[in-house]
Amino acid sequence: MTATFTRQGEGRLADNIAYFARALRAAGLPVGPGAVLDAVTAVEAARIGPREDFYWTLHAVFVKRHEHSILFDQAFRIFWRRRALIEKLIAQMSPISPGGAKEKKTPQAGALRVADALATPRQEKPEPVERTEFSARLTVSDREVLKAKDFAQMSAAEIAAAKRLVAEMSLPHDEMTTRRFLPDPRARRIDLRRTFRRSLRAGGATIDLAYRSPAVRHAPVVALMDISGSMADYSRLFLHFLHAIAEKRRRVHSFVFATRLTNISRELTIRDPDEALARASKRAQDWEGGTRIAHALHDFNRHWSRRVLGQGAIVLLFTDGLEREVTPELTFEMDRLKRSCRRLIWLNPLLRFDAFEARASGIRAMLPYADEFRPIHNLTSMEDLCQALSGNLTKRTHPRQWLQAS
Repeated sequence: MTATFTRQGEGRLADNIAYFARALRAAGLPVGPGAVLDAVTAVEAARIGPREDFYWTLHAVFVKRHEHSILFDQAFRIFWRRRALIEKLIAQMSPISPGGAKEKKTPQAGALRVADALATPRQEKPEPVERTEFSARLTVSDREVLKAKDFAQMSAAEIAAAKRLVAEMSLPHDEMTTRRFLPDPRARRIDLRRTFRRSLRAGGATIDLAYRSPAVRHAPVVALMDISGSMADYSRLFLHFLHAIAEKRRRVHSFVFATRLTNISRELTIRDPDEALARASKRAQDWEGGTRIAHALHDFNRHWSRRVLGQGAIVLLFTDGLEREVTPELTFEMDRLKRSCRRLIWLNPLLRFDAFEARASGIRAMLPYADEFRPIHNLTSMEDLCQALSGNLTKRTHPRQWLQAS
């Protein structure tokens, strides 16, 4: 088996495994040179026949965590099918050529990231190119340009870069003091109960003072996100923002709505962002549909408000406010939502326009009940939102003054 691999294959299978490992590393899997050598050794020792055996041999070497399985599966299907080498190379290592129809599978979670990694051209020896040096003192970096660019105007490559910046974003530190106490030897407040217990253990001869301080934890964040057709250019990147918060804080409840309300909190707890968004999209059947804000708020206030709006929760209402039918029910549900939470922050992409005026009937009905009215159309606005949630409030106009201005 080893001799056939060396003479007939001439190292082509080893080279392709190395290229495949490079693509996995570009897609986000922690694959190093040692894993490449282990994969080549495993393929030589496994005496592989069918395609499935080759798949699971590489899977056993390269995949170390459960969330990496989807990326490996997409990369394997695209890489070996596109080059059409696997059957030929396995035939050189095995006397029996595997047969069977080619498997077709629609790429789902992680397909975009894998496609970008495999589409990267490999240049072994780049040719020298003459470059003109110029002063960049007055230019703006690509990162700053990307932060100021509207989500609706980004290309596919810019959206991928924006997703990476969202994952690296400094998340809010909105710690709040609770009424519970925790042991703290540096505190000044004496814990009488623990002090008496310590003295009883010693027979009452000595008194060892115990101290306590109030417990501090993050306030829960509840997101109500509009996924109707008018919000399609902004909803997916905002979902990446919620996934980043949920991954590090674990106290985020996420709901999406268009014509009906859907709870996707469990889907966003998956570590891989592509898999999390794919499952969330599959669960929400009304993606890019119509808009029924009053109906969604009614369902939330009736079925979920008491479950998730305790302990000083902050509500992020992500919608443009373009309701089809404005009824008294909308104002009633907004008033009930405001009374149930500590802060109600309305995030509206329409604020990206300098000439925005609150003239739509839905906006005018909802605006008096919002504590803050903020734009959410680029990465800079997301960073401002993180600062606002952390308590570093910038000086902004009160939401009711928008009504007076219009």
